[in-house]
Amino acid sequence: MIHDSDYFRRRAAEARAAASSKDYGEHAEAAGDLALAYAALARRKAVIAKTEEKIVIASLPQDQPA
Repeated sequence: MIHDSDYFRRRAAEARAAASSKDYGEHAEAAGDLALAYAALARRKAVIAKTEEKIVIASLPQDQPA
C-alpha cells in the first residue's frame, strides 16, 4: 500500500508542475484539479496503510508470562 501512496504523490507533483506550466495553457485548471485528486488519493492510501498496519500489529499474539 505504501507503493500506491508514493505513486499518487509523484503523480500529484507532476500534475502541479503541468498546472503551473505556461505551455499548458487552457488545460492548467484541469491539471490543477488532477493534482488535488492525486494528493487526496495519496493521503487516503497512507491512512489506509497505517490503519492496516495497526490491525496487523494488534492481531499478533502477545507474549504470555511463564
